[in-house]
Amino acid sequence: MRIVAGSAKGRALQGPKPSSAHIRPTADRVRETLFNMLGQFLDGQAVLDLYAGTGALGLEALSRGAGRVVLVDQDREAQGLCKLNTDALGFAAQVSILAQPVARALETLGKKGERFELVFADPPYAARVVPTVLEALAASSVVSPGGTVVVEHDKREEAPEAHAGFTRDDQRRFGDTLVSFYRAP
Repeated sequence: MRIVAGSAKGRALQGPKPSSAHIRPTADRVRETLFNMLGQFLDGQAVLDLYAGTGALGLEALSRGAGRVVLVDQDREAQGLCKLNTDALGFAAQVSILAQPVARALETLGKKGERFELVFADPPYAARVVPTVLEALAASSVVSPGGTVVVEHDKREEAPEAHAGFTRDDQRRFGDTLVSFYRAP
């Protein structure tokens, strides 16, 4: 895994141990396509990366000009990978890592009044939680008006066209992976 573009282009990211079945990093090709669709550079945006795993999505966003990133994961190995990759790329000053379940992290961020223009959610495919994630984002009010939510999920999971105030703008398939793009009201 590598950073695809921006200030850290080509820099390697540490991935999970081969025995780690619960961390599934987003492939470089998928990340490249996602960011091509989002726009190459993020001009200081605040980014939230839920189920962060290695932190690849959030760190790619920083490399492409995001102003700050919050990485959320409850798994200890994932937290370690997020910290290791953040430090290796020199992004520690722009990254916060929340070691909490996603629902609690969203509640915490919402109570603090945090807002994000871009949110990534890459839950475990078996969880089948696309509507649940959208509901939790709506309840916490952490997505800025007009913000974008990008949910990576299994191709067999139906992602609603509209849910909890979010409207699906686009959807792309990459093998067994679907990526759904939602817009906040």
